[in-house]
Amino acid sequence: MILSATEYFLLALYLIALFVLGFMRSRGDSSLMEEYLVAGRRLSLPAFVATLVSTWYGGILGVGEFSYKHGVSNWLVFGVPYYLYAIIFALFIAGRAWRTKFYTIPDQLEKAYGRSASMAGAFFIFILSTPAPYVLMIGVLCRMLFGWPLWLGTTLGALLSMIYAFRGGLAAIVRTEILQFLLMYAGFVIILIFAVNQFGGWEFLKTNLPPLHLTWRGENSPQYILVWYFIAMSTLVDPTFYQRCYAAKNEKVARNGILVSVICWMFFDFMTTTTGLYAAAILPNLENPAESYPQLAVKLLPPLARGLFFLSLFATIMSTIDGYAFLSAITLGKDLLWKIFGRNEEKLATFFSRIGLIVTFTVAVGIALWSQSVVNIWYQLGSLSTPALLAPLASSFSEKWKMTKGWTLLSMFLSAALSGLWMLTSGNGEYWLGLQPIYAGLAASVVCFILSKITSVTLTRQII
Repeated sequence: MILSATEYFLLALYLIALFVLGFMRSRGDSSLMEEYLVAGRRLSLPAFVATLVSTWYGGILGVGEFSYKHGVSNWLVFGVPYYLYAIIFALFIAGRAWRTKFYTIPDQLEKAYGRSASMAGAFFIFILSTPAPYVLMIGVLCRMLFGWPLWLGTTLGALLSMIYAFRGGLAAIVRTEILQFLLMYAGFVIILIFAVNQFGGWEFLKTNLPPLHLTWRGENSPQYILVWYFIAMSTLVDPTFYQRCYAAKNEKVARNGILVSVICWMFFDFMTTTTGLYAAAILPNLENPAESYPQLAVKLLPPLARGLFFLSLFATIMSTIDGYAFLSAITLGKDLLWKIFGRNEEKLATFFSRIGLIVTFTVAVGIALWSQSVVNIWYQLGSLSTPALLAPLASSFSEKWKMTKGWTLLSMFLSAALSGLWMLTSGNGEYWLGLQPIYAGLAASVVCFILSKITSVTLTRQII
């Protein structure tokens, strides 16, 4: 796919703007932990929404592929379950998280269960927050648009997405993500306007799409769709939500910011799903459905509009890479290395987080090139980490419901181990007893939680 001079100019302009925003001097001292990790805890509602919306929506090529193949069921699989858990987070967790004044999830785990649980939690959060799926996606996009080999696209794309975070921390990320938030929406508004003007609206889609594309489940079974409502529980342990809540300037911003973000995601999902439907109707025989959005842009858009749409794709992916890379880096640097080697010196937390960013870059590129499947990375890492973190973290905010320390550690490692072993039973896409690995891990976590409460009540009665 050969780009025009106008499109190359727009991409260059975007990168220049990204670096100008990323390397601007922050209001505070970026060597201090509060400034570097949580942007001085001063995020306003617009900044909170822009950074949360853009960070949490990086799988744009996967969304294009799914909506191209399965139609409006994309909304039920990748939309509704995540809205549901985001609303639960906003109503029941956001305010409590903000009031703790912590920096990371392991801080919460340490307060509730001690240092061992904190370190174990940091390990699983490091796995969960790796930007590897999005690093792979940026590499695939660069291969589509520029003809680069995958290793070059992943390496250069990841580097450009992370480099400004090294110096400025969360404040630099937020500044760049405000721009990327605007570009995300602008690109899809443009392509939908052209699609409707050239081909028409609902009647065109109804006439040119396979009938199942306009049904609630597409070609998917109800059981397949239900699985995603369990996978989406990862929202409740997603470090992006916690970090943005810690960085909000007040509790109201933390709660309302998530609720406003849900509305933004709903609108963006409407646009991306509809764009996928137009791609399926206009380009019904694509060899690679993951290319549906870029190929539709080539078909519909003139150079300037096409360049803006490609910027939208880059902005959507890069904003997720920098956000998750930073989370992964501070988990490794602050929650592991700093707690082992330099806990009494605050500025070392920033130093180790920067070291963590280098390690995260290397690991993410390595995983991306090794796996070469975005869906597999999402599925495997989420199935391991979500069961390990869900029960201990969700119960940690209440003295009445939190688990005992011993059962917490057992729950983390047993649920992750069981999910991992269940993955190994896969043969021809089928798992033992027909159960998805995440079910096995969640079941182990629930059993550990119940046994923790039973033993706790028994011990209390014995003491009395």
